[in-house]
Amino acid sequence: MSFLNIFKPKPSFVPGYFPLEADMHSHILPGIDDGSPDIATSLELVKGLMALGIRRSVATPHVISDLYRNTPETIAAALALLQAALLDEGLDFKVTAAAEYLMDTSFFEQLARGEKLLTIQDNLLLTEFSFGYQPENPQRMSFNIITGGYTPILAHPERYGYFHHNYKAYHLLKELGFLLQVNLLSVTGYYGAPVAKAARYLLKNELVSFVGTDLHHAKHLAALQDAGNQKIFQEVFGGKLWNDDLIR
Repeated sequence: MSFLNIFKPKPSFVPGYFPLEADMHSHILPGIDDGSPDIATSLELVKGLMALGIRRSVATPHVISDLYRNTPETIAAALALLQAALLDEGLDFKVTAAAEYLMDTSFFEQLARGEKLLTIQDNLLLTEFSFGYQPENPQRMSFNIITGGYTPILAHPERYGYFHHNYKAYHLLKELGFLLQVNLLSVTGYYGAPVAKAARYLLKNELVSFVGTDLHHAKHLAALQDAGNQKIFQEVFGGKLWNDDLIR
């Protein structure tokens, strides 16, 4: 820390501030991936999001060919269950559904066949890399997605450890046409210090287009509600409201 920074006033904490009213990355649909296991849990997660000030969520269950073989039909069925339960509970919360597509061989085969893919909004498609290995040809990946009629959003690039020693890769991904989405909890150190450092780099260098909760379970929700973490949100995001153009 420099001498001048010692005396630089920090932004005052705004009670009740949360960087999102619209969440575009969550796993709150019941029973179809590693997120909510049942409708009761989904309702508790939604109530927790509402308490934070979120009034719209795009649920994005995983689509992974060898693990979560979700389709538009399985996702629509889970969405209908949650929407009906929200109505029964009298909860004024808008939930729609897209998907988080692992960019594996099966995904690109679907894309080549012109199969229906579920988007966040318009042609915005949420995608992710494998955590286990660095993609060999992100140029070809982005080209195929864009020529297929979609704009790819790359989920949580700060969490891919293979980029932590090569921040130039983030700039390349942006140049290739990926819109980058950071997880809220990444900036707090929830996923570890290297992830927090990468997330803050992405934000500082204006490489981030979207922010999401990536909410899976009660532990995530508790961390989002934590007063200390909310002070970090205030420090990092400075009162800005993200994803506001997704509220319609």
